[in-house]
Amino acid sequence: MFGMKPSEDRPNGRVVRVGIIELHLYDVSEDAMRYSQLKVAGPSKPETTQRIEGLCTSPEVDLVLIASNEAFHASHALLALESGKYVFIEKPIALTLQDTDLIINADKVAGGDKIFIGYMRRYAAAFNDAVREIGSIGQIRYARVRDIGPNSPFIAQSGTYPRTFNNYREEDFKALRSKIDNDFEQALQGELGIAVTKEKKMMWWMLSTLGSADLSAMREMLGMPKGVVGFSPCAMTGSPFWSAIFQYPNFVVAYESGVDQVARFDASIEIFGDTKTVKVCIDAPFVKGLPTTMVIKDSSPDGSYRESTIRRTYEDAFTLELKEVYEWVVHGKTPKTGPVDARQDLEILGMLMKAVAT
Repeated sequence: MFGMKPSEDRPNGRVVRVGIIELHLYDVSEDAMRYSQLKVAGPSKPETTQRIEGLCTSPEVDLVLIASNEAFHASHALLALESGKYVFIEKPIALTLQDTDLIINADKVAGGDKIFIGYMRRYAAAFNDAVREIGSIGQIRYARVRDIGPNSPFIAQSGTYPRTFNNYREEDFKALRSKIDNDFEQALQGELGIAVTKEKKMMWWMLSTLGSADLSAMREMLGMPKGVVGFSPCAMTGSPFWSAIFQYPNFVVAYESGVDQVARFDASIEIFGDTKTVKVCIDAPFVKGLPTTMVIKDSSPDGSYRESTIRRTYEDAFTLELKEVYEWVVHGKTPKTGPVDARQDLEILGMLMKAVAT
């Protein structure tokens, strides 16, 4: 987790936040914090702590970025909100509706608009262009959401030289394992009425962590589905791939995803109309500067065909997302990826899991 404090300028006595000058780090691993300190440019090293309360209550922190395990998102977010901080939560918001609602209610108590969920794909320039372009399609006939490929080759070769640490205290391991097990019971049995099995726990984890980016982007483009026509989950078939058909009022959406060992990133959302197709092509988010592109295919009344690829910027989705975080904290812009919005992804996961159970 990170705690940030913007610097301040005071022209004519008015406070204007203009940049980030202080960074605080929290992790249960001392080695992870020491390594992360080396990654931060600047004249001084960030402060570190193994007490989450120390970071959240520090007067030197205005913004808390939560990238801890999903099971602890709610407890960490509540601590930060109670201390009056802005809170960025890396997706998914949580593993259960119960934790999600705790975050939503705490945000309301804190005054609202204090939570930003990190769905970086939805801040890519080409994605937002495509959302606007879909408005000119007319009746949508069909859509396809695809996300296939491994993450590890891109992370390992990204130039950031990431490392994994496991020097955690035994009590930290036990606390994490216990919370995850409780979350699976709550999400599956408690909220969906589905018997908990090893396979269903694995499927819930993969959909909530890996699948949430796809489902969130699909929602912004097309809205919430009415239901699930069919679902072939990987954990039930022994394959690391899964596919589903979502039902919308006048069309269906095919969703396919999976993890293999081929070092390529094959992710896209394609919307089909009668005379136009709009496709968003998403490159690996782990390599800085790889842009998202939009491809438009259409036909004119005279029968001519046109295919255009638009790359408006080389700024990657993470960079554009952080610019929106700045606008949110400094200028009060309401984030489109708030906690109420993120709750809908868990609702879609519930549709998928119920399709398996029936």
